[in-house]
Amino acid sequence: MNKLTKLGVSALCGSLAAVSAANAGDLTVAGGVDMSWVSMDDTDTGNPLGIGSNYTLSGSGELDNGWNVALSIAMLNKNQYSNTNVTVTIPALGDFRISHGVSGSGIDRMDDVTPNVWEEAYATGLSNGINTVSGASGGSNIEWTPNMMPDGLTARVSYSPDVSGSKNNDKASSGSAANQGSGYDLTLVATDAVLGMSGLTIGGGLSQINQEGGTNVNGDKNETTMYATYAMGGFTIGYQWSEEDLGTSASEQEYTNDGYGITFAINDDLSIGYNHYESEQNSTTNVTNEAESYQIAYSMGGASIRLAEGRSDNQDYNTGANYDKDNTVLSVSLAF
Repeated sequence: MNKLTKLGVSALCGSLAAVSAANAGDLTVAGGVDMSWVSMDDTDTGNPLGIGSNYTLSGSGELDNGWNVALSIAMLNKNQYSNTNVTVTIPALGDFRISHGVSGSGIDRMDDVTPNVWEEAYATGLSNGINTVSGASGGSNIEWTPNMMPDGLTARVSYSPDVSGSKNNDKASSGSAANQGSGYDLTLVATDAVLGMSGLTIGGGLSQINQEGGTNVNGDKNETTMYATYAMGGFTIGYQWSEEDLGTSASEQEYTNDGYGITFAINDDLSIGYNHYESEQNSTTNVTNEAESYQIAYSMGGASIRLAEGRSDNQDYNTGANYDKDNTVLSVSLAF
């Protein structure tokens, strides 16, 4: 992690400067690169070499009244903007995060929490189009994490005024988009500290997005998920279920998902794992999109080597031999 410069948090968050002066904080950068080779059976993959890079700028500071403020700006492959979020920690209430929409907020943080040693079953280069829960994280949102919960219990409430609206710059707004309006997510996670069973974690969440008008829209969009993971020794196992009701009367109407995974840490550096995921699309013709992956990962300090054997059936919820594929991915990752 490299220090770039120093700046006052009041410069980062001008709207908070009127509340209280801020002490100087550090702006730091952290990132990494992934290099991969993909081989796909009976398919012309073209150039199999891939490079993925990302970095995150982070700044933090403390106000005179004891509030803490943190800034994060994330960039992905080819210097593509990903997300900006500002977190304000109020000692008596908890964390309030204003975000441009990020997978780590709302119910989307639970899109797939089954254990793996590298990637989800469907994320090893097969591009099978499996639909998971995303909630209100698609639009700019505010998430509250209260700090008055018992040890081992974490609750979060996320709200977006317009889920399908664009990510606005300062002093800007967006018009209505599509047929979606405001949305909220609720999530709850309980660990062994409150459950009383070492290694056990249980979580769940729900989301509702208001919908009006639009083709075949007959109600709000609702999502629900529940999961459990259990770690004992080097083994970790987990199962997750989720359901999405699109609030439509035709075409794709509902998705029901089941996923599970098991991993084993052979030692501190070497791990192996298996993941399986099924997503049934309820429409005029029901189709189940499936993915599975065997993975092995080895780490050496800031470097990691990963190998995955993947299989996908009925990609993008289509049937036929052309939508059943197998692949092998070798990846080397470096963290800076």
